Amino acid sequence: MPIRKGNAMTNPIDGFTVSKQDIWYVGEDLQRPECILAEPDGSLWSADARGGVVHIRPDGSQALIAQALDDRFGATGDEAQRFTQGTLPNGLAFDTDGSVLISNFGTDRLERMTRDGRTSVVLDTIDGTPIGKVNFVLRDRQGRIWLTISTRITNWMAAISPKIRDGYVAVLDNDGARIVADGFMFTNEIRFDAAEEWLYVVETSARRITRLKIGAGATVEARETFGPEDTGGFIDGIAFDAYGNLWGTHVMSDRVFALTPEGEFRVILDDDNPGPSAALYEAFERDALTPNHMLACGGTIAPWFASVTFGGADLKTVYIGSLRGTRIPAFRSPVAGLPMAHWAGRA
Repeated sequence: MPIRKGNAMTNPIDGFTVSKQDIWYVGEDLQRPECILAEPDGSLWSADARGGVVHIRPDGSQALIAQALDDRFGATGDEAQRFTQGTLPNGLAFDTDGSVLISNFGTDRLERMTRDGRTSVVLDTIDGTPIGKVNFVLRDRQGRIWLTISTRITNWMAAISPKIRDGYVAVLDNDGARIVADGFMFTNEIRFDAAEEWLYVVETSARRITRLKIGAGATVEARETFGPEDTGGFIDGIAFDAYGNLWGTHVMSDRVFALTPEGEFRVILDDDNPGPSAALYEAFERDALTPNHMLACGGTIAPWFASVTFGGADLKTVYIGSLRGTRIPAFRSPVAGLPMAHWAGRA
């Protein structure tokens, strides 16, 4: 909790940094653990490139729960195979019944998977048009489902460009699915503040965070940059702590950072390989980025930091999701995370 000095509140992350010696690991033999969900009992649920999620139990044992077409839809074996072909779970959220909402970057769909793997399509079009590269999904306390689409370009690599602004944010509620804000530079993770008044949106290619003031009917009443116009790296995941700091990751240049409530940028953990990162950003500015530039980047902790998740009984354990790691790094925070919607009533 914040510490009071006289009439002022000091930020719990003042002076806080993390080194490799502070880190331990959870899980093993994971494949692309990009997004991680934590539950009050200590369970972790990690997206996995094999098509599903890995459940890491509090005792450390783990199991892959692979997606399978819900047989209640009466599909044949061939249909079931086509359903899961090319699956690449990315962002995750718990629905109200405990099932897992999956923003599937491979199938370009929002899907729902029960905890035994039965999967169904929630959304694949808006107004009759394919939704595009769905990246992340978030459920708020009202039960609304928010999702980000990084790009409408089928070859998403082409959208990592200083010229492309075709990402958007959509909502799914009792009035159906609709776009609420458009024109983002590769939309990535989103989070609400504690009051669910502002929705914070990662623009990966812009290397910044934009926030939207959300009004009645999920309408956008204001839109503005939060923090620096350029944070110096491609942002991927974000998460709030209870003080109001917004934590995030720089993917490929492998940093965990935080933006204070005033928007001040602070580095918490730095595992960057600076030479390849400099070449990466120089090529990006020329709109000449290639997979080779990307693959040359990455640190040694868990290459390509992708997300931050607060967990543990006190919400003070930070877990780092990654795109190329096989384990989940963890460290202790001086401040608890902001509880997510699924945390309420589940302790």
